[in-house]
Amino acid sequence: MVLDGTDLSTEAMQRFTDWTNLSECTFVLPPSAEGQAAGADYRVRIFCPGRELPFADHPTLGTCHAWLRSGGRPRVAGTVVQECGVGLVSIRQTVAGGHTRLAFAAPPLRRSGPLDEDSVQRIARGLGLERSEIVAHAWCDNGPGWQSVMLGDADRVRSLRPDPALLAGMEVGVVAPQAPGHDTAFEVRAFFPGNNGLAEDPVTGSLNAALAQWLIGAGLAPERYVAAQGTAMGRAGRVHVERDGAGTLWIGGDAVTCIEGQAVV
Repeated sequence: MVLDGTDLSTEAMQRFTDWTNLSECTFVLPPSAEGQAAGADYRVRIFCPGRELPFADHPTLGTCHAWLRSGGRPRVAGTVVQECGVGLVSIRQTVAGGHTRLAFAAPPLRRSGPLDEDSVQRIARGLGLERSEIVAHAWCDNGPGWQSVMLGDADRVRSLRPDPALLAGMEVGVVAPQAPGHDTAFEVRAFFPGNNGLAEDPVTGSLNAALAQWLIGAGLAPERYVAAQGTAMGRAGRVHVERDGAGTLWIGGDAVTCIEGQAVV
């Protein structure tokens, strides 16, 4: 992330993002007048190679982590309010296991409800599934336009080998409950258009946020759980989900600094 993007144009932000070749890059700005009046602590613009995103998970938590480490102080202790393309996003800060855990309040879905049957059939073919293996499905669009399906078995999710041609242009989320005794409740995978056709994300907060809104709302998940993601890629991602007493869904994980430095542009 770039801690001060005030003097950078949109084109410069996109060029810098493309140059880093990272999956996402963020630029911190002062909040807009409307955002400041509504309580925003800062504004962030989020880019990935080739385009700007209205919202994304890792950039949200990572930017908040870096902003706090750089001396940022929220107006309300323990809660940071971020302004971005989808509006205001609240982020709460807790300490768990010696690590700072940040969790964002899931933004409202832009589109929900069941998928059309043609899309379900296409996703089934693209994932190498029988149509009967998809036990539930829904739009999970909170910026990224996730089209999500639920399977009955987590092992089946881990075994998927998607067809890039059949899923071209689609953002597909897949979820299934874990077997009893597992340390997480669900297995999740996320497939989306990439530079070489179809890419997979090892951990995806935006998808998990939208999945939680769907699954908890439909009675398919408890109000608090941990999801595993990235297993098929050799990763051990863990996403912590909780709906509080006010009905807010919090999506989070541990935040650590891996790389820091300076760039001259």
